[in-house]
Amino acid sequence: MTGISTPLLDRIKIPRDLRNYSVSQLEQIADELRAEIIDTVSVTGGHLGASLGVVELTVALHSVFEPPADKIIWDVGHQVYGHKILTGRRDRIRTLRQGDGLSGFTKRSESEYDPFGAAHASTSISAGLGFSIARDLRRESHRVIAVIGDGAMTGGMAYEAMNNAGSFPSDLIVILNDNVMSIAPPVGALSKYLPQLVSSNSMRALIDLSSSFTERLPQSLQMVADRADGAVHKLLSGGNIFEELGFYYVGPCNGHDMKSIIPILRNLRDGWHRGPVLVHVVTEKGKGFVPAERSDDRYHGVGTFNPETGELNKSSGGPPSYTRVFADSLIREARKDDSIVAITAAMPSGTGLDRFGAEFPDRTFDVGLAEQHAVTFAAGLAAAGMRPFAAIYSTFLQRAFDQIVHDVAIQNLPVRFALDRAGFVGADGQTHCGAFDIAYLACLPNMTLMAAADEAELVHMVTTAAAHQEGPIAFRYPRGAGTGAALPDAGEILPIGKGRIIAEGSDLAILSYGSRLHDCLAVRKELAGDGMSITVADARFAKPVDVELIKSLADNHKAILTIEEGSIGGFAAQVLHVLQDQDLLDGTLRFRSLYMSDAFLDQDAPARQIARSGLGPDSILRMARSLLKG
Repeated sequence: MTGISTPLLDRIKIPRDLRNYSVSQLEQIADELRAEIIDTVSVTGGHLGASLGVVELTVALHSVFEPPADKIIWDVGHQVYGHKILTGRRDRIRTLRQGDGLSGFTKRSESEYDPFGAAHASTSISAGLGFSIARDLRRESHRVIAVIGDGAMTGGMAYEAMNNAGSFPSDLIVILNDNVMSIAPPVGALSKYLPQLVSSNSMRALIDLSSSFTERLPQSLQMVADRADGAVHKLLSGGNIFEELGFYYVGPCNGHDMKSIIPILRNLRDGWHRGPVLVHVVTEKGKGFVPAERSDDRYHGVGTFNPETGELNKSSGGPPSYTRVFADSLIREARKDDSIVAITAAMPSGTGLDRFGAEFPDRTFDVGLAEQHAVTFAAGLAAAGMRPFAAIYSTFLQRAFDQIVHDVAIQNLPVRFALDRAGFVGADGQTHCGAFDIAYLACLPNMTLMAAADEAELVHMVTTAAAHQEGPIAFRYPRGAGTGAALPDAGEILPIGKGRIIAEGSDLAILSYGSRLHDCLAVRKELAGDGMSITVADARFAKPVDVELIKSLADNHKAILTIEEGSIGGFAAQVLHVLQDQDLLDGTLRFRSLYMSDAFLDQDAPARQIARSGLGPDSILRMARSLLKG
């Protein structure tokens, strides 16, 4: 699709440029915008389906409202590629998710048109209420619009926010983008409830009739017609949960029909209703690109592809991904033990549990974008004698920290946490980087923590977690392909709290926790060429940390260097506590640690992120030489 023709879109530099176009011209702009998104993502990769589904809604919002004065807050930043193109960033759109390029999500520091950053789900209504209350306290008059969808309504925080917002008279417009999908097929009672509002024959007939009638009315009568339309909808549907929460409900309406959307948005802009309003907009994820329409979940997040055919560009092969190794290992354990169950928070393919679910559908539970519920649900399963594995990205598990503390750790329940995407994640950048799990889990009593140095170690850690019954246990592993390690036919149960010596030396001990072990071995080889004798050890456990191993390293080496792909306050802190408690810091032993830089790093290639954070081979080599010279 290189060389696509976008004559009207070429004239749009900022949203204000949309305001003098007719509805038919805006429809053409929407078509051109969709083509631009497809062409861009075919080169950069990214979240395609969700952005395609809101093209018409995006054009309508920017043509009716007046951002940046009016605040348009997008939930789940997967939806915002069209928004970025229309808000002065089209000339940089092919830097999307690249190093020093545009973020794949909304980002306050990137544009004045991004009033609130979003990459995790279910935050827009809470933030929108904050903006609307601040506006009222300052006696300002701009509009606040929260666009929530792509599964974010399955998150409990959205309902907490609606419950609170419904008690205020403050004007707040919530657009529910109901695409009947999130990242994967929908789950939960709400996913069944919303289609019921939309799918009855009487409701469908009413939507079609009212849309065709309303668009023929003069502007002065459209407000009256919309109010009548809403009243009849309520009679047919019997009221709904949103009205019970204090919102005036409008819809459902066809989110791809701009002749219907634009009059509704204009009326809301002009004060048709005061107080909180929810507009229920029905869209199709992947709209306008047939491969994405036919396979919503596969095209939620994609690599590069052929924009004409939709065929995904194949990888060059190589070792299996850590996610695949985890899934296959868990399946093997589950075949032996029917008490093993698996839980995901709307990420079955991302965590590999789609494979587990294909074999064990009755033992696989997708709870939606609701990590807090996922953790306490797992705790209940554990208390009832099951062996639950909660497979959740490191960055998403942060959302459930209170539940980990109170519902799992305090009760010492054997919930097993599989932390995918631990460490740097490349194009998804700051918000998805798995930096903090070592620090936020290692501080908890009763918790056992492991990190896989390679895919073979991951197999053993799945087996170890399956057998573990003495409280909660977590194991972390990175995104992407493994190292090429030979996979064992069956996992072994590792001794809890014990590391291993990989290579022995006498001058410097490098103690690695997790995925940087192979870089440490490469550094050892280079230093050996300079006549330096290096021990490399794999800690395996951050809690309980191997006290005997640390004492041995301290007694037999001039210096210790720890390496971890995690934040400050993580594994190195655990080692330092041991050195201090064992009185090993006597002035002769030198100790240093390498960890992620104390900063949020933007999206980039993982190797560059590792290097910029000071965790690459060159950084390890420099630190090792510095310690040996000292």
